[in-house]
Amino acid sequence: MDPNLSSSSGGDTDDYRNSGEGSPMMMSPWNQPGPFGSASAKQQQLQNSLIGSLVREEGHIYSLAAKDDILYTGSDSKNIRVWKSMKDFSAFKSNSGLVKAIIIADNKIFTGHQDGKIRVWKISPKNPSVYKRSGTMPTFFDIFKASIKPGNYVEARRKRSAVWIKHTDAISCLSMDKDTGMLYSASWDKTFKVWRPENSKCVESVKAHDDAVNSVVASTGAMVYTGSADGKVKAWKREQKGKSCKHALVKTLLTQESAVTALAVSDMDKVVYSGSSDGVVNFWEVENQLAHGGVLKGHKLAVLCLAAAGSLVFSGSADKTIRVWRREGQAHTCLSVLTGHTGPVKCLAVEKDKEDDKWVVYSGSLDKSVKVWSVSEMAPDMQQMQNINFDWESSSIPSAKY
Repeated sequence: MDPNLSSSSGGDTDDYRNSGEGSPMMMSPWNQPGPFGSASAKQQQLQNSLIGSLVREEGHIYSLAAKDDILYTGSDSKNIRVWKSMKDFSAFKSNSGLVKAIIIADNKIFTGHQDGKIRVWKISPKNPSVYKRSGTMPTFFDIFKASIKPGNYVEARRKRSAVWIKHTDAISCLSMDKDTGMLYSASWDKTFKVWRPENSKCVESVKAHDDAVNSVVASTGAMVYTGSADGKVKAWKREQKGKSCKHALVKTLLTQESAVTALAVSDMDKVVYSGSSDGVVNFWEVENQLAHGGVLKGHKLAVLCLAAAGSLVFSGSADKTIRVWRREGQAHTCLSVLTGHTGPVKCLAVEKDKEDDKWVVYSGSLDKSVKVWSVSEMAPDMQQMQNINFDWESSSIPSAKY
């Protein structure tokens, strides 16, 4: 990877849905001027930079997942596209439309959809570029079996009833518990559900919030965190009893008027982060009884996605930028603002760079592109860099589903 490539600056647009209609050539990062002026060779080596742009004009990017130089992108085009070493490698199609979440686990790929279903995909052992659907969660048989018993019905939207194992609105987020292998799904139907992927069974459904659940993150120590359009962040503890599990509410971490739009947990530093529609990131110290640690300000519009890796936290926003924060003790420093997207940044994925002591960050946007960044934990912060205007102002937008 070339550390001397610089991040580019994109044009402005007010229409999120129609943004990024420029040609791939115009959106190419390769010949854009860098924002850092004449930095020293050492600064160039450490600075955060754009290393590639993946553009395929087929849909707005809503979800990402990365593993071993393989990147999966989900969009509203019904396609899940597969990129290998930043080149178009393969694709597989779902008939459900918008792909809102992607999780990779072992040899399976789980995708969460607008229709409230989770689809499971497997890579063909004969051809790594061929993906086949191996199931749907919940299965048709499980829905049929549950529908026979009246006690399996719960109240759904518009005063209708539905079996508890099935989401009745869009799936907004998926998260995998690495310790147990259980899969968590959050939905606009105000619940999160717990699944055993080996048999596609839904083992629990939790009515978690009073509005759409926008994010769920399973963490170490049997902890699960949820964020909702009702303005709340909640911490849950999983209690295992034989084959069954039950999640109990431990603490409501946040109550505010603006929607909670994204969550991330740093397992290294044991910190929980939440992004909001007012552009603010809150954080809590896990080992300090989930005490509120402070806020990170800088985004001008809603924070739509968060990711944590090493000592770094990444926040993507409707203001078209990604902010890189470094945690040192209880303090957070903004290392840089990554610019170049011409639409809201909707999703992030982070991988360790195998060839360098850096992180590879993928950002997906409603401008129909994915940008690939090289980010160093040792990069100088923004106050040390010249020719950068750092704007700490933030503004708000109405609470909504994301």
